[in-house]
Amino acid sequence: MVKHEQSMAAAGDVVVSGLNVGKTFAAGTVVALENANFDIKRGSFVSLVGPSGCGKSTLLRLVSGLIEPTSGEIEVHGTPVNGPRADISMMFQKATLLDWRTSLENVLLPTEINGTPSKADKNRALDLLKLVGLEDFAFSFPAQLSGGMQQRVALARLLQTGADILLLDEPFGALDEFTREHLNTELMRIVAEVRATAIFVTHNITEAIFLADQVVVMTSRPGRMAKIINVDLERPRPLSIQTSVEFNKLVEDVRETLGAV
Repeated sequence: MVKHEQSMAAAGDVVVSGLNVGKTFAAGTVVALENANFDIKRGSFVSLVGPSGCGKSTLLRLVSGLIEPTSGEIEVHGTPVNGPRADISMMFQKATLLDWRTSLENVLLPTEINGTPSKADKNRALDLLKLVGLEDFAFSFPAQLSGGMQQRVALARLLQTGADILLLDEPFGALDEFTREHLNTELMRIVAEVRATAIFVTHNITEAIFLADQVVVMTSRPGRMAKIINVDLERPRPLSIQTSVEFNKLVEDVRETLGAV
């Protein structure tokens, strides 16, 4: 994600763009997001960081079509976003699995909404559970899974939609640090494997940099894009990269920017 004047993407490579996007709530008295201009390149991974209430989650919901902008316009694949659409899928901090459904049945839910799942749909769901390392838990219920495993099921369900744009709103924020690090590594691998474009909201600077091609640092409300930091680190990235000089320079850059806004 980059401001238009800083865009590194050719026009044909841009899959999500916004022009002067703003959002107010409470009859215009609360400005959540202001004058956001951005291009997101196909296949890129973008992290949003900033103080609580700075408009990160609001921006995700605007891109997803769950809410409408007060000003400006968002386009996906060259067409305006006027509501939820099939090429965008969103994952939240909580797994929000249905307790009475198995892992497989939860993954199949997006397919069922559109009709009766076919054999191909069921095979795809099983393949996705294997992709997230849960092939042995396809017939387990949420209560039989750890928090990290539940989030993996939610990730598989996200991928079951077939959307090529993935919006992730602090999906691992409630997990312990060890599980979170492991799932970050898995998420990075999976997004690359399915060749998706991802926008990821987090309060964790290390997590933001580890996953991203670009980190967007946002100001406190009204949310603005203060700085875009390119993460020029080779992929795949081992966890040990977080101890490198290059990585920690990026951490300091984000911290300094947050301190200035």
